[in-house]
Amino acid sequence: MLSVVIVGGLHADARKATVERLLTDVPGSVVLHHDLATAVAGTVVRTVRDATGILSAGEAPLVNDCACCALREDLVPELLRLRDAGTVRLAIVELWESVEPKAMAEVVTGGGLTVTGVITAVDPALVLPYLGNGDDLAERGLAAAATDQRTVADTFARQLEYAPVLALVDSPEADDEDRELLAQLHPTARQVPIGHGDLAGAQGDRTPDAADDGLTVPAPRRRLTPLAQAALAGFDVESAAAAQHPACALLPADADAHGVSTLVWHRRRPFHPERLYAALEDLTCAAARSRGRFWLADKPDTLLHWDAAGGALCVESAGPWLAALPDAAWEMVPPVRRAAAALDWHPEHGDCCQHLVFTSPGLDRDGLQELLESCLLTDAEYAAGRDAWKRLPPAFDTLLEV
Repeated sequence: MLSVVIVGGLHADARKATVERLLTDVPGSVVLHHDLATAVAGTVVRTVRDATGILSAGEAPLVNDCACCALREDLVPELLRLRDAGTVRLAIVELWESVEPKAMAEVVTGGGLTVTGVITAVDPALVLPYLGNGDDLAERGLAAAATDQRTVADTFARQLEYAPVLALVDSPEADDEDRELLAQLHPTARQVPIGHGDLAGAQGDRTPDAADDGLTVPAPRRRLTPLAQAALAGFDVESAAAAQHPACALLPADADAHGVSTLVWHRRRPFHPERLYAALEDLTCAAARSRGRFWLADKPDTLLHWDAAGGALCVESAGPWLAALPDAAWEMVPPVRRAAAALDWHPEHGDCCQHLVFTSPGLDRDGLQELLESCLLTDAEYAAGRDAWKRLPPAFDTLLEV
């Protein structure tokens, strides 16, 4: 069976080092890479190589003028070819700079192949600079399509938070604050350092030794390194998607260490739309990274997604709160969503709530909480009830493109 591991990340040197390490650590592995930098010329260049060099190369034509679409169309057939050849144990899919692992993991799994790992390669010293970079990908020559409007910061954040494994390169410039920021941004990730020769011998096949009258002695055999183990450990696409969905995301917990803080802010009262809108710039710039779900008084049935990095905020509707659905519709909701709502169910409001998480060095926790509190409905506004809430000025309609 062919195992597929996806290795991505905007930290190109770290990504390449991770791929080279996997090639060394896992015999019978190959790297499949689509270079989207050539998309401006109308093609995407694909290479397949092993530890000795390039095995094959070719071009995939653009699909709908979209380099990522070409990647999707070409990736699965190439992987199936490798699987059918029967000579490859591990296919390492090295993603191009700004390609996000979620979409590719779902494409590979949808093609009937087995993803056994998703790894984002990281240089700890570059985490804060990349999270603070609000440049458009297009400005940096990293856009995956002509219509790509993502920024460096939000792309890096998603690459980082989706992967269950982070491969960390040696970084002399990284300090305790850098490492703490990484730990607080993705506390559930398995961090695997690379760059050290950690191959170790293991008890292997036993072979006769003439010197001990036929008794057997261990024959050296390579043990899988931590990085190779992570690449082959297994990966659940549905669980990974659920962990990123705003309704049931595995958000970081409250923390404060080495100059880095994570503030978890949870309330059961909706925001006043105008006051929150007026505070958006200050809230967005208050932390290197913030995300979660929130509740607007004028849209009381809609779960809204908050996603901010690099001084830019994306606000989207994520559908209805479960409390807004009729009982019959609950059967169509994924079990993980129902379980997440049940853990946080309020007798009056159900799952409607504010659950926002802010992570940053030098976070002004008190000032941030005071600003957030000031955006909630006052006692009098809250007591007026939902009909009155819906008549409040719809300040977010333009932002939500309603």
